Amino acid sequence: MTTRVRDAQATRARILKAAVREFARHGFSGARGERVARAARSSERMVYYYFASKEGLFRAALESVYASLRDAESTVRLDEAEPLEALESFCRFVWDYYLKHPEFIGLVNTENLHQARHLRRSPQLDELVSPVVGQLGALLERGQQAGVMRAGVDPAQLYLAIASLGYFYLSNQHTLSAVLGRDLLAPGHLQAHWLAAVQMIRRFVAL
Repeated sequence: MTTRVRDAQATRARILKAAVREFARHGFSGARGERVARAARSSERMVYYYFASKEGLFRAALESVYASLRDAESTVRLDEAEPLEALESFCRFVWDYYLKHPEFIGLVNTENLHQARHLRRSPQLDELVSPVVGQLGALLERGQQAGVMRAGVDPAQLYLAIASLGYFYLSNQHTLSAVLGRDLLAPGHLQAHWLAAVQMIRRFVAL
């Protein structure tokens, strides 16, 4: 690989990283190419050289956060522990990922406002689908064989339940904290929610 190619790849990667932060912080309408360029130590001309348009830049940023989640989930092994313990570990892995990657929540919230218009146009859409639903299906089968999980649980519905219990809590932390009169990110409240959420998921799948 030539030095020019390496430099081009590095520049593109810096721009994409800066774009993720920019869109997560300001949404699609509020994001500005000049701020992306400044954060990436590049120029606005180079931003649009690599990504063609604001829409192209946002789609690439969205693809990158979905790909990062997919890659992280693919490292989880659900076959190395007792079924209910493996399920709890997976729940906590997903929720911890959301907590440590607020940029994922920010970009997905923005894309929902646009009714997934950019995501539907992504040529990478099929590649962004995580194999974890299949892994959850295998875990459910193992749990049934062990006599600790019931039959008939849809692994996609299970994944939705797990994701929702983490995503909704963190995505709405500010409004919920104001309404409930408590800081939902305070360690005590956060851990209490994770414990309650684990119990909900366990009861959903248990015999």
